[in-house]
Amino acid sequence: MDKKEKKKEIIKQFGKKSNDTGSAEVQIALLSDRIQNLTVHASSRKKDHASRKGLLGLVSQRRQLLNHLKDSNAKRYQKVVSDLGLRK
Repeated sequence: MDKKEKKKEIIKQFGKKSNDTGSAEVQIALLSDRIQNLTVHASSRKKDHASRKGLLGLVSQRRQLLNHLKDSNAKRYQKVVSDLGLRK
């Protein structure tokens, strides 16, 4: 499965509509997918500090979105966290 197909699948699963790319749930899910890919990359390439810095930025961005969702709608937050298998 290529990146575009995977992205469409994630949007379909977490979005309210087929073209819903802006909701917090979709953004968190897309970031989680990118984080998983970069984690695999970073674990095999120990000296790639630029990718590691990018990974930390993505984790920070996801954390901010999760905090926003938690403050605005706790039910949606719990659903996203459980669907993605994140802690908390």
